[in-house]
Amino acid sequence: MRIIEINKTINAFSKFDTNVTVVGCAPYGNGHINDTFLVNAKNPDGSDKRFILQNINSNVFKKPEQVMHNISLVTSFLKTQTDDARRVLTLVKTKDGAAFYNDEDGRYWRLYDFVESSLSLDLPETTEDFYQSAIAFGEFQKLLNDFPVEELYETIPDFHNTPDRYRKFLAAVENDICGRAASVAEEIKFVTDREAFYSVLFDNNKEGKLPLRVTHNDTKINNVMLDLETRTALCVIDLDTIMPGFSVNDFGDSIRFGASTAAEDEKDLSKVEMDITLFETYAKGFIKGCGGLLTKDEIMLMPEGAKMMTIECGMRFLTDYLEGDTYFKTKYPEHNLDRCHTQFKLVADMESKWDKMKEIVKNI
Repeated sequence: MRIIEINKTINAFSKFDTNVTVVGCAPYGNGHINDTFLVNAKNPDGSDKRFILQNINSNVFKKPEQVMHNISLVTSFLKTQTDDARRVLTLVKTKDGAAFYNDEDGRYWRLYDFVESSLSLDLPETTEDFYQSAIAFGEFQKLLNDFPVEELYETIPDFHNTPDRYRKFLAAVENDICGRAASVAEEIKFVTDREAFYSVLFDNNKEGKLPLRVTHNDTKINNVMLDLETRTALCVIDLDTIMPGFSVNDFGDSIRFGASTAAEDEKDLSKVEMDITLFETYAKGFIKGCGGLLTKDEIMLMPEGAKMMTIECGMRFLTDYLEGDTYFKTKYPEHNLDRCHTQFKLVADMESKWDKMKEIVKNI
């Protein structure tokens, strides 16, 4: 970090009501959207205290106040559902009692207590790790079942509206502002060949088979904190995209990320497939975590959720590539394209295992 950035970060931290002395601050994690920092500090008694300080990406979240409104309400509600402080993120208020700090450069900052004696995984190391993440996200939905969903803002309009994502994709192809469309004709055809599928979930919602619920909308395993010793689920993190949505989307995003046999940007596509055992493991854990909340129709639409979230994510990576890589953080020019390729490979693999996926959820 440059000196000027360190100073601004420490200055932002000083606006929060912590009563600690900062002893260190450094970038933390590998998130795509927000800038995250680990702040090491000392309490007045000399004991150690750690925090997670984040600069909210206002290019992605156009109304950060609404994001923080949602997070404040949801974390406060969840704290009424458990006595274990580590099972809910603790949002630290500013000295003025606000949920965020808006600095002189217009940047929005928030602060959480660090979840101690915990770990997060980019990919499951064991089947049990993946099962525990399923339990966590299932319980997250169950605990929020009585939350007044009408009080939540839609922080990113049409975030998992796949038909709308498809319209934006077609516009990106048509505009071709970076002159990249011709080089990805095969990838474009992969998306357009599946046009009829994109409305499936909304059609089922209109028919009354798929209810709207409070959903997380970014259910990767690295958004679950596991206990460092027991490896059991502690809490769900990264709450920026909490909105009304479909349970099967939350399920499906976990499958596309956690049941993949390779990293999201793996270049060697021969390593990429959907592990059907992990699919079954996660389905069992998610349904158990939901505690009887899900209807039979929702359970039977889980495979559609997995495929929908995977093709949508691939479509988003490809759209961003066509538009000049303005949304997702990239490390090299073809990064979004590599990400797109892994998602499309997963979709094709799901299609080859479709009957088995349907059989699994039917048996559950």
